Amino acid sequence: MENNIEELKQILENIEIQIQKCKILLNGGSLNLGQGLDYLSKAATVAEMVKTDESRVIEGVFDGQKMIGPDGKQYSVPANYISKSKLVEGDILKLIIDEAGNFTYKQIGPVDRERLVGKVIKDESGDYRVLCDDKVFKVILASITYFKGEEGDEAVILTPKGVDSQWAAVENVIKK
Repeated sequence: MENNIEELKQILENIEIQIQKCKILLNGGSLNLGQGLDYLSKAATVAEMVKTDESRVIEGVFDGQKMIGPDGKQYSVPANYISKSKLVEGDILKLIIDEAGNFTYKQIGPVDRERLVGKVIKDESGDYRVLCDDKVFKVILASITYFKGEEGDEAVILTPKGVDSQWAAVENVIKK
């Protein structure tokens, strides 16, 4: 009997998640998000590029997945570094490319953050998102898998304070 109660609780929680998804879609929202903010303009004003004999140093703005340099070029940031450093949109990064071609990233200008708690969900294409109230945030898959997150778990996320961002950094996952 006790096993049935736990199973029923899990089924109800899954139904609640599906209802929240339906409400977003009925209100004209989407679980797949569009373009984020214009980080190219920010990169052009706050970032710089320096070249020495041994290396190149490029500063840029993190857009949720990659770094945008002051020249508009996009630089791939490893998912494990994004997850480990809990990078959020708008953070300023420094990329050092040494003479051997190795890339080393450093976070040099973190933006103010706010902490939110939401539910881990999957969108129509199976990508993980975090639903906080009526807002859906994209998250890096490596962050969810590191914490062994699954749909229905609670996630503590970080977003840039006062900015309507698309992406969030996963700080922790609370298993359901």
